Amino acid sequence: MPYYVYAVRPFAQLTALGEHAAYAGASAQAKTLRAQQAVDDKAQIRVMFAATPIEAEDLLLQVRTPRPAGEE
Repeated sequence: MPYYVYAVRPFAQLTALGEHAAYAGASAQAKTLRAQQAVDDKAQIRVMFAATPIEAEDLLLQVRTPRPAGEE
């Protein structure tokens, strides 16, 4: 399964930025994009491991509840 790189902006706006066969390539692209990002840009650069771009987008849009404080 490939790794997908996305820019995630407020109001669930997703922009696909890349697809990589290995994590190292996806991570390197994400780090480069984060370093080049303007200070006022609200986008989060995220890497997602998924079978398809649709699955990656679905995983990025899921709301995750935080763990209770103190739980390991």
